[in-house]
Formats: sequence, C-alpha cells, structure tokens
Amino acid sequence: MTTQHSRNGRTRIVITGMGAITPLGLDVETTYQALIESSSGVSLLPLLDVPDAPTKIGATVKGYDGAKYMDPRDARRYAPFASYAVAAATQAVDDAALEIAAEDPTRVGVDIGTALGAVVLIEEQRMTMEKRGPRSVNPLMIPTGLVTTPSCLVAVKYGIKGPVYATVAACATGVVVIGEAAKRLAWGDADVFIVGGSDSVMSVMCVTGFSAPEKACAPFAANRTGAVAGEGSAMVVVETLEHAQRRGARILAEVLGYGLTSDGFHMAAPDPDAAQAARSMSLAIRDAGIAPEELDWIGAHGTGTQLNDVAETKAIKMALGDAAYKTPASSIKSAMGHLFGGAATISAIMGVKAMEHGMLPPTINYEIPDPECDLDYVPNVARKADVRTVMVNGFGFGGQNASLVLRKWEE
Repeated sequence: MTTQHSRNGRTRIVITGMGAITPLGLDVETTYQALIESSSGVSLLPLLDVPDAPTKIGATVKGYDGAKYMDPRDARRYAPFASYAVAAATQAVDDAALEIAAEDPTRVGVDIGTALGAVVLIEEQRMTMEKRGPRSVNPLMIPTGLVTTPSCLVAVKYGIKGPVYATVAACATGVVVIGEAAKRLAWGDADVFIVGGSDSVMSVMCVTGFSAPEKACAPFAANRTGAVAGEGSAMVVVETLEHAQRRGARILAEVLGYGLTSDGFHMAAPDPDAAQAARSMSLAIRDAGIAPEELDWIGAHGTGTQLNDVAETKAIKMALGDAAYKTPASSIKSAMGHLFGGAATISAIMGVKAMEHGMLPPTINYEIPDPECDLDYVPNVARKADVRTVMVNGFGFGGQNASLVLRKWEE
C-alpha cells in the first residue's frame, strides 16, 4: 500500500535500520533486553587501578571483536570509536536490508558524529612517543584518528559517494545527526543516510578528566554523584518514505520533529533557567505538529549531575506544561554510562524498541527522590506502556540543546 510521501507539504523521513555497540550488548536487541532487565554495564575499570585516580568505575564495551566488521589489521589500527562505528553502521545497513550496491552511490550519505573522537589513540601515541621517541609514532595516526574517519571508513566499505561528513555537537551529537540528515533528505541531497554517533574515552586521562562519581550513575535521584563515562556507538538508517517504500523496506519509525538551540551561557554548566533546553523541546514538538500530551515517553539526557538533572526537569516542565507530570522520562545513562557522541542516538533507538515491545526502559539506581526532580522517571523497573510517540533529548557541553520527536510507524 502506498502512503502519502509528504506531511503538511514536507517530505516524510523514516528510520529503517538500527545498529549498536554498547556496554550492555553488541547489538540493539541485546542492549534493549539488558535495559529492560535493569542490568548495568558499569563496572570497576582495571585501567583506573592507580592510587590517585578520582574514580574507579566506567562502562566499557565487552567481548567486542572488530575483525567481524573490518580487516583485522584495520581493527587493530583504527581508534576504538572508529571501529565501533563501522560495526554499528554495518548492523544498521543489514537491519535495513539496504543493498547499497544496488543504489545510486551518489544518493547515499553518511554522517557519523562524535564528541571526543580519537582521544584514546592520541593518548596512546603520546605515551609511545615519550617512551620510545618520535620515530615510534604511527605514521598513519592522523588518517586513522580523524573526526571524519568513521564516516569515511563506512563510505569506503560500501562505495558511498554522496554527502559524507561528521557532525560534532558534544553530547547533543546523537540527536543532531538524525535531525540534520532528515533536513538534507527533505532538501533532496540524498535518498538515504547512515547516521549516528560514536565515542570511546577509556583511558586514565579521559575518564578521570570527565568526572569523579562515587558510585554508579543515579540520574534525577537525590543521591546522584555525577556522570559515569561510557563508550560505544549507535547508528540508524534514515531515508525518505518514498525511497523506503520503493525498495520495499520495513519501516520502524517516522522522524516527526527536530529542535536545536544554544544556551550561550557556560562551557560546562547548563543555564539554570533552562529556557533554551525547553525551547529545543518546544521546537521539536511544534515541528512534529503534535501536542505535548501526545508524547508517551521522553528519552532524557539525564547525566546524573546535580545541575543537569534539575535543569532538564525544569525544561521539560516549561516545554510540556501540565503534560510533564503525565509523561514518563527515562535516563538510560544510569545503565550504560554516558556514550557522549552516541548517547542520544542510542536513546532514540531504545525509544523505537519501546514502541515495538511496549516496554519503557527504567532509570536504575534511583533510591532517594529529589524534590527538585519531581517527574516520573520510571524508577528502577521497566514498565509496560502503549508507546507511539517519543521525544529524545541530547544536551552538550557549551550549552548545545537538541530534541527529536519520533513516531511509531503504522500503515
């Protein structure tokens, strides 16, 4: 059955494939099931077993073999964030049953964003140089560790010749890549995009420089002590509805709305008035053409820091009004740590899985309610729900705010 390809005069954009490498699992389904079971990917980090390390915990990818997705030499050579990205992108392409060889390669695009890029590789090479001298530095360090390396690796793997680039928007990246790709698709720049985010910060310098939580991440709870560093990648295939239907694709969700704003306030702290975070949500809701009451779940940014959780709670109230108290909001960072560039993309994917299975992921480690964070955070245990429309937030250092509205696909 053919469905109208435009909504209110706009080209309709849909999600047809998803992939993920996370601390909870090496694919989307495993990650989602672990979330639903209230599992945690946070553990003690051997690399932080040093006397002066201010934190001892993090969320690492476990059991990953990059050689399943890349040449074994490349899997060893490239920075982890790039390897994870190729793996998640390959999963997403396979999940979408997208035969790129049968497509016009100039009509396929890639945007794999990141927050920190090849920081682990850079730190490793710096240590190598200090120990062994300048000639010991990998001569391919630059091309193997560029911010654009993951996008280019995927383009090379599939022979993609359309728009290929990398979005950098700190921890908002995972929403921005989807929203901006939807715009490019609507403009007619391509028929299909592979997009997502990827990061790995698993080194002493990066993990300890990010935060020093006393225990696992507890977003929105009064006993929260900070964010926990994580690593991994999440990818989706987005395409025009017309293209998806022409190739007989299975459609998972529709991209309805997108909002992007800036606090213009501080490099590390959110603006306490939360006005611009609220505006990103309001813009996404307006762009989607829905009422706040239609939202069935919010994939909250929810880092577990004192300032962020209060500001996001305030922003949700400002954007949704009375509906804020009726709309469940979960932070999956409680279970898998902060995936930085991939954080918001994996939240979006978990929102799509919630639509499919009718089960909302919980915010685990929630023990003591905070009077300033008084919304429904789906504490500790997954919840059955009829989920049709979700909103995902990604808020980044420097005050970058991005929100995305997705709706379950129904013919």
